[in-house]
Amino acid sequence: MEEFIMEKISSAAFTDTKPHYDLLDGLRGVAALMVIWYHVFEGFAFASAGNIETLNHGYLAVDFFFILSGFVIGYAYDDRWGKNFTMKDFFKRRLIRLHPMVIMGAVLGAITFCIKGCVQWDGTHVAISMIMLSLLCTIFFIPAMPGVGYEVRGNGEMFPLNGPCWSLFFEYIGNILYALFIHRLSNKALAVLVVLLGMALASFAVFNVSGYGNMGVGWTLDGVNFLGGTLRMLFPFSLGMLMSRNFKPMKVNGAFWICTIILIALFSVPYLEGLEPICMNGIYEAFCVIAVFPFLVWLGASGTTTDKQSTKICKFLGDISYPVYVVHYPLMYLFYAWLIENKLYTLGETWYVAVGVFVLSVILACLCLKLYDEPVRKWLSKKFLAPK
Repeated sequence: MEEFIMEKISSAAFTDTKPHYDLLDGLRGVAALMVIWYHVFEGFAFASAGNIETLNHGYLAVDFFFILSGFVIGYAYDDRWGKNFTMKDFFKRRLIRLHPMVIMGAVLGAITFCIKGCVQWDGTHVAISMIMLSLLCTIFFIPAMPGVGYEVRGNGEMFPLNGPCWSLFFEYIGNILYALFIHRLSNKALAVLVVLLGMALASFAVFNVSGYGNMGVGWTLDGVNFLGGTLRMLFPFSLGMLMSRNFKPMKVNGAFWICTIILIALFSVPYLEGLEPICMNGIYEAFCVIAVFPFLVWLGASGTTTDKQSTKICKFLGDISYPVYVVHYPLMYLFYAWLIENKLYTLGETWYVAVGVFVLSVILACLCLKLYDEPVRKWLSKKFLAPK
């Protein structure tokens, strides 16, 4: 197995004893960087009240993250249960891995909201007390219902100080369900669950249950978004676990670059028109999540880096993937406000600022990783994960 795994353990592995698949770490980083660019183009659409016209399907990176998460968690933990490894041990490890950056993202979101003048998108002033309440709720992962006082941006986000935290909220739900019962399922039972969830997700997308014409749901706490977000998490997460149990590597050269090119191509396909009788865009996105993403994860897990430089690139991308995802959106809020204020709606007009936001997001992620996330996780691991 060693030939498929990094020699140097990724930063993502502080609380795990098993090494990580190097190419999967790298692909997670690629997807996280694509999310930044997707949100840049989302900004142009938001500022102009138009549609996203580049990287239309970039939000599917979240579904890719979920299948990666299921695969890695299944690989890391499935064979530990019952060997002096309890549910409490699992939850401690996952909290140490995920929550320090959740707190950092909330703090950065509060800071950028104050920099923007403590106002909602429609200009309504927000009291400092509501900002502090929103900060506390984000830190403790209590989602905001649309319209409540601490939903400070006024556009319905579950976590208004750092919108992408919605997917981490569902990741936590997935982790809880895994610890409670999914890990107990036999291979056959898990396969049945995956098939049923796949059918449910496909139906949700193909019949346009959300009314959006796409699968970009889960970010707000209305009924259809919660249902859609749950399906978007549960299917790929469970499928990733099933794959980890049955994984047999195939021989492939250049897996990282093949997977990277395919991912970028999938995200870049134009929006497919047609909602009746079935949603054409939904068919495409369901196909990506149900068929293509599992193939890419299998391919990535089968590949191996052949030189030190490739290994370093994959390790770097893997290390920054989670911090980048968490810290970039507070900067995006400032970028969106600048676009609206200056009535700028295209990359041609703003490329220098867009590139600056991208570079700043990566630099901020690196700083958070090295100066905050790694030291905090090392300390927490030493304090709470000491050998019994």
